Amino acid sequence: MLTVAILAGGLATRLRPITETIPKALVEVAGRPFIFHQLDYLHAQGIRRVVLCIGYLGEMIEDAVGDGSAFGLEVLYVADGPKLLGTGGALRQALPLLGDAFFVLYGDSFLPIDFKAVEDAYHQSGKTGLMTVLDNGDRWDKSNVRYLDGVLVEYNKRRPTPDMHFIDYGLGILQARSIADWPDEVFDLADLYHDLSVAGQLAGFEADERFYEIGSHGGLKETETYLTEGRKQ
Repeated sequence: MLTVAILAGGLATRLRPITETIPKALVEVAGRPFIFHQLDYLHAQGIRRVVLCIGYLGEMIEDAVGDGSAFGLEVLYVADGPKLLGTGGALRQALPLLGDAFFVLYGDSFLPIDFKAVEDAYHQSGKTGLMTVLDNGDRWDKSNVRYLDGVLVEYNKRRPTPDMHFIDYGLGILQARSIADWPDEVFDLADLYHDLSVAGQLAGFEADERFYEIGSHGGLKETETYLTEGRKQ
């Protein structure tokens, strides 16, 4: 299985005051730091290597997770440093640890999806990247993907259009060269995904179960309910 890069360097301003003293990855959900749930789940999916892109209070994440052996994983760390690099810039710093292609996962997301099926779809597509998508209809956030008959036509987070009914589910796969070739040091992964989509180089994979996230207080409550009740059913 491919290495997973987890983007866990955000300031988490929407979760304040909880995140004034701890990073979002360590927010307690269902009795454990959220990152512990993510890492256990990744191991269960067959993942064995994770690179955490950290920033704000990242040393606390490193202290809590360690080398990953408690989760059956190898966990490595790449810090933003004194300058915020954006999601794309953070991945560029991590490229030496990621291999030719890798999964990208947001540090505040819990995604009920088959990672192996996603990886297989990426290899079969022959494209530079893959984005998982969900038929959203503006239910959980603003829809930002035009996905027709199994083809990802366009992803546009900045200028979504009325014919976009799908949303970025939160798990992607990228070739390292797509990050390395980006001209700016600081950039948002959303811009790279957009450019790949309009160039016909972004495959799509449709998820069949909603995503969960702890980026907001409302999302945190829903994720807490899912992790304590929903996964037991």
